[in-house]
Amino acid sequence: MTPDLDVFPGAFPHCPPSDLDSPDLIVEHDWQAFRAVERMTDHWARPGWHAGVRSYYWMLTFPHVAELMSRARQCQEMLAHLGMDCVPEDGLHVTLARIGGTGLVADDQVQFLAAVAEKMTLSAFEVAAHPMAGSRGAVRFTLAPWSPLIRLHAALSEAGRRARVPGGKPTAAFRPHLGVQYSNRECPAAPVIESVARLRDLEPVPLEIGSVELVELWRTSGRWPAYRWRVVRSVPLRPPAASRADLGSHGS
Repeated sequence: MTPDLDVFPGAFPHCPPSDLDSPDLIVEHDWQAFRAVERMTDHWARPGWHAGVRSYYWMLTFPHVAELMSRARQCQEMLAHLGMDCVPEDGLHVTLARIGGTGLVADDQVQFLAAVAEKMTLSAFEVAAHPMAGSRGAVRFTLAPWSPLIRLHAALSEAGRRARVPGGKPTAAFRPHLGVQYSNRECPAAPVIESVARLRDLEPVPLEIGSVELVELWRTSGRWPAYRWRVVRSVPLRPPAASRADLGSHGS
């Protein structure tokens, strides 16, 4: 069962789509929310992210998905005139859930959290990265469907409660997305929206989600700021029930 999402002022879009399983509806909902943005903000001007800050997160990463890297690079090249900060190919990720700052989460809590997640029934699934929309601080792929991502977020949040880690936003406020480039200054949104609109006919990229990564995350500064991380534990997701049944029948 997929948890309900709520209207949440700190999320973007504030209101969730009415159907979490319809790619067409989700893509259109994301686009209309982005079209309503009047000004872009500086993504990097975020409270709490001063120099030296490191935090634990649950993330999806895509180090070997060549098609996603190629599509992201294509979009970045077509949007280069906007002067935004591009997400490097090895930095493409989906942020799922915050665990807590490294100073607030002990090593044994991290290991316990990973062990709890590994014992949960977390199923593998497929989504697609659809070009393209954005938020006030970024240009990004729309992910669809949302339901499997919402269920994964809820399960990881429950694991966090069991491990007594600080955590982050509730599942009701989760809005899945995959960033391609970050706005590095305040500016009118209209030219960005106009440029992004030209990319919306590109084909979506299918993504097979077979694991979730517990990472230690930090930000680099300088000329090309970016998010970087080290994987603390990669938690495999179980094949869907139908796939397991197929495997069993082939072995009989």
